[in-house]
Amino acid sequence: MTAKVHPVDEKLPWPRLTTLGLQHVLVMYAGAVAVPLIVGRALKLPPEDVAFLISADLFVCGLATLIQSLGFPGVGIRLPVMMGVTFASVGPMLSIATTGDIGILGIYGSVIAAGIFGIVIAPFVSRLLPLFPPVVTGTIIMVIGISLMRVGINWAGGGLPTVTKVVDGVRGSFPNPNYAQVGGLAIALFVLVVILALTKWGKGFVANVAVLLGIIAGCALASVIGVMHFEKVAQADWFGVVVPFHFGMPEFYIVPVLTMCLVMIVVMIESLGMFLALGDMTGKSIDRADLTAGLRADGVGTLLGGLFNTFPYTSFSQNVGLVGVTGVRSRYVTAAGGVIMLGLGLLPKMAAIVEAVPQVVLGGAGLVMFGMVAATGARILTSVDFRNNRFNLYVVAVAVGFGMIPQVAPNFFKNLPHALHPLLESGILLAAIAAVILNAFFNGVRSTEEAEREVAAAAAAVEHG
Repeated sequence: MTAKVHPVDEKLPWPRLTTLGLQHVLVMYAGAVAVPLIVGRALKLPPEDVAFLISADLFVCGLATLIQSLGFPGVGIRLPVMMGVTFASVGPMLSIATTGDIGILGIYGSVIAAGIFGIVIAPFVSRLLPLFPPVVTGTIIMVIGISLMRVGINWAGGGLPTVTKVVDGVRGSFPNPNYAQVGGLAIALFVLVVILALTKWGKGFVANVAVLLGIIAGCALASVIGVMHFEKVAQADWFGVVVPFHFGMPEFYIVPVLTMCLVMIVVMIESLGMFLALGDMTGKSIDRADLTAGLRADGVGTLLGGLFNTFPYTSFSQNVGLVGVTGVRSRYVTAAGGVIMLGLGLLPKMAAIVEAVPQVVLGGAGLVMFGMVAATGARILTSVDFRNNRFNLYVVAVAVGFGMIPQVAPNFFKNLPHALHPLLESGILLAAIAAVILNAFFNGVRSTEEAEREVAAAAAAVEHG
């Protein structure tokens, strides 16, 4: 009798794998290339070096995703995870690069050190599992979704409402004249309607790739009305090689290394929430050993980032939302996405085609996916006893409030020490810390065995429900 294969380990036919993997790539691409663009331009690198940063980033995205999804002994969570550069590192890296003569080589030295640090501390971070009962994980996952909605809404608006530029020698923020144009909003709405229609009336595979088909339909409409352009595609090379130490040998300075190690702690705590969310979505029981392997892969990905001229890596939460939307739980789908990212890193022209997708097109898809993450958090909270344990209400209420601070009041902590900003600028981390502390205060801390049983029960409920 053949043993039943868990949906996470299901190997789909390669045409389906490729299509579903491409869907994951399109969802994460804008976020994946944003950090090298921001850092490269802030450092005033020449265009060819910025282009190399993007190729290197895509290449390591693919490597890190394969490590995380397929797994190796002791490394990789073996869940449908897409890996990308974390936005939590942008501020610290720019600060490092503009301090004295440190520059980009000092950034890479600190990234390599942070990757090694992450590999070493992964077993200790995974021991935090008893601090994450459903009232905590549900709250964190809901805050992740709500926080991401700002990204999706700005995509639908065509970018950020303000742009940073230099006027009369002064660098400042100015209103973005292209933000929330009616044409762009119409395209985002069109994509959203197509996705919802395919979800309701599509069958089987069509319903699974509703997001991809919605993005393709949006691109077709954007091309017809002149919003999608292909000039950069024509200019891009067909093939490029990503080599380590492209800019020179990394340099190590104590303060930048400590700063990036702090960022790594933030990244790993956020990843802990992502892994628990994926375990719940896929019905896969996650124990401490799995968490250790997943967190260690974050460290390995960051180490590879420093070696291959890019930055710290983490699990991309927007792709967690896509798992919820499609219901496709196979980790081989994201592995296929990793292979595609590797290809994009080596084929600049293909990368330019994906980059040409307008943000307004992604905005319509983003509203669905990010909302699905928040809805997953709300679903987890339905299993929490609020009627007989009123303390749980306080845990959720206060933690969500903390998580919203960076979203609604970005300057709320501006007068606190600058060294704390990597911690205070992440709403997800603030919500996690608040939820963990409040739950421990009101409800106490369970044993590791109780925590693993609770996670396994939640996974079984998803698997059979």
